[in-house]
Amino acid sequence: MPENLVTTDWLEEHLDDPSVRVLEIGATDTDEDYRSGHVPGAIRFFWKDLSWHETDRVFVTPAEMAHRLGSIGIRPDATLVIYSDKVQYGTYAYWALTMAGHKDIKLLDGSRTKWVAEGRPLSLVVPVFEGVPYEPPDADISSCVGRDDVLANLENDDRLMLDVRSLEEYSGKRVMPPPGFDHGAERTGRIPGAVHLFYQDLVNDDDTFLSPDELRAKFGDAGAGPDQVSEVVSYCRLSHRATLAWVAATQILGWNHIRIYDGSWTEWGSIVGFPIEK
Repeated sequence: MPENLVTTDWLEEHLDDPSVRVLEIGATDTDEDYRSGHVPGAIRFFWKDLSWHETDRVFVTPAEMAHRLGSIGIRPDATLVIYSDKVQYGTYAYWALTMAGHKDIKLLDGSRTKWVAEGRPLSLVVPVFEGVPYEPPDADISSCVGRDDVLANLENDDRLMLDVRSLEEYSGKRVMPPPGFDHGAERTGRIPGAVHLFYQDLVNDDDTFLSPDELRAKFGDAGAGPDQVSEVVSYCRLSHRATLAWVAATQILGWNHIRIYDGSWTEWGSIVGFPIEK
C-alpha cells in the first residue's frame, strides 16, 4: 500500500501513538455522525472550515492553516491521519493540507465507511488539546489550476480535462448530483472537450480505492494516463470529487501529470461568456 494511504488495521494500532493525530472531515456543518461515535481522539472539521477563508471562496493561507492546526494541539511534525464520512471530503482536506505545506499526511483507506463496518472502536468523547506553536510552512499550490489557465488551454491537445461528476451533470441535465434540489451554477453542461470518468468508479463499495492495476485501467480508458497525455486537469462541481481522482493518480499510482481546477463547475458554469458543451 502507498505510504500516504493507511489501513484501518494501521490506524487502530496507532491510536495511542502521541505523534499521530486524527482529523474527521465532515461533509456538512452538522456533527451528528461525529457525536454518535468517531475514531478515538479524532477532532472534527467541516471541510470548508478547515480549508477555506472564513468569508471568501479561497484557500486559507499557510499562516491561517498553521493557526487552525496549532490551536488544536497539532505540531508541524505530527502525522495527520484524515478520514471522512464521504471519502471525497477527506481527499479534499488531504489536498488542501498538502498545498498548505504540512509534511506528514495520511489518508485512511475506506474512511469512516470501512472503520464502522469492521466494528472498530468508536468514541463519544470530544477530545480537548492545548494549543501549540505552529510555524507556517512554505505553500505549494502547483497542483491547483485557475480558470484563466483552463480557458487559455482549451485547444491544447497536450492537456486533458477530466470531468469526474455524475453523468447527469456531465451531460448537462443537472448542475449537481441527483437527487435533490438542483443548484450550484447558472448553467448546466461541461467544459469543452472534457472526458468523463465518474469519481465513484475509482473506489470500492467500502470506500477503499481500487487496486493500482484497476486504477491504471480506469484512467487509461479515459485517455488520462501519462503515456497518453502530458497533463490532466480534474474538475467536478466544487472540486472535492476532483481531489479523489488526484489522490488516486498522484498518491497511489505515483503520477505527477494531474492537477485540479479548484473553481470547477460552480465557477465555470456561472461566468458570462465562458464556453460550455452539452
